[in-house]
Amino acid sequence: MKRLQRLFSMLLVICFANATMFQVAQAALVTTEQVAGIASASGRDASPHERLSALMARSDVQNELERLGLTPELAKERIAALTDEEASMLAQQIENAPAGGSDVLGVIVFVFLVLLITDILGFTKVFPFTRSAR
Repeated sequence: MKRLQRLFSMLLVICFANATMFQVAQAALVTTEQVAGIASASGRDASPHERLSALMARSDVQNELERLGLTPELAKERIAALTDEEASMLAQQIENAPAGGSDVLGVIVFVFLVLLITDILGFTKVFPFTRSAR
C-alpha cells in the first residue's frame, strides 16, 4: 500500500511539474496584403530599426502601447534613439518570444480535477461532497 501511495505521489509531482509548461497561442485571420507588408518591411535583410518600426506600425501593437500609456510617437522616438546593437537585440528578443502566455484557468481546473480524483480514490480528503472508493 505504501508503495502504491509513493508511486501515486511521484505521478502527481510529475503532473504538476508539467502543468506549468502549458502555453496558449491565439490565431487570427491575416490578409495577403498584411502578410506581404509585414514580410517586406520586417524581412531578415531589413535593418533592426526598420523591423522594429514595422512592428510599431501594426495597429494591435499601437493599441497595446496606448493601453500601457505609451504613445506610438514616443515609441518611435525611443526606437530611433537605440543603437544598432540594442535594436538588433530587441528585435531578436521579439522574434524569439513565445506566442502566448500562461493559462491560469486551465491550471486551476487541472488541480481541481487531480484533487477530485485523489479524493475519490481515497488518498486525500479535500472535498466534503466526495466519497472514498475504499
